[in-house]
Amino acid sequence: MIIKGMDNDKEFDWGNTSKDYAKYRDIYPQEFYDYILGLGACKDGQKVLDVGTGTGVLPRNMYKYGANWTGTDIAANQIEQAKRLAKESEMDIDFFACPAEDIDYPENTFDVITACQCIWYLDAKVIAPKFAGMVKAGGRFLILYMGWLPLEDEVAGKSEEIILKYNPNWTAHSDYVHPVWVPDEFLEFFDLVSRNEFRIDIPFTREGWHGRMRACRGVGASMLPETVAKWDKEHFAMLEANAPEKFNIKHYVSIAELKVKK
Repeated sequence: MIIKGMDNDKEFDWGNTSKDYAKYRDIYPQEFYDYILGLGACKDGQKVLDVGTGTGVLPRNMYKYGANWTGTDIAANQIEQAKRLAKESEMDIDFFACPAEDIDYPENTFDVITACQCIWYLDAKVIAPKFAGMVKAGGRFLILYMGWLPLEDEVAGKSEEIILKYNPNWTAHSDYVHPVWVPDEFLEFFDLVSRNEFRIDIPFTREGWHGRMRACRGVGASMLPETVAKWDKEHFAMLEANAPEKFNIKHYVSIAELKVKK
């Protein structure tokens, strides 16, 4: 995948991170899911489509609240891991590989569509009218994001420095607390009814944070294997020198709720 203006137009492939993604990126805190539930979304028999589902983190963690989930992702390797993890937990979730722009369901199929950690990878001109048609009257589109705060957290900042040493094209660095991006194209078809940002500390072990970093776009999805090996060595040495075995990383959550105009 190449996104114009992202990582200086360098190619990346989430499929290369699938095993790490499945093991290390299931890190959203209960407060994240509680906020979604507080919106009255993703529960009690609602039909929900999760686009850019990755390894199905959102559907799998919210399955117990009673929604009927479908998850899609452009990367077949991600979907393979999502299916494996759902099967291991005896969850009935429909996962399939498909670009978001090619998803095709009849009008008024879903109560909610979610896009978690992926809105900037999608072609809003294509999906905004399509999603507006696929949700029911009063249906919603949730844009969800959680990121670490490298300008406030020493370990996160040092991790970014090492990524940039080996991948200077990576542009997803230096994040700070701000509203998640809502593409203008969506506002033609949806009303922005709420948005919120809140801070949260996420616990990690050294291995867990190391794996989380390796599963990010700047490392596993875009570095060559020999470069990843060099990054592995230097990053873990940094953690041994600067972090105890268990520690917290400062993060923030940013969520936008849109309601269809029909």
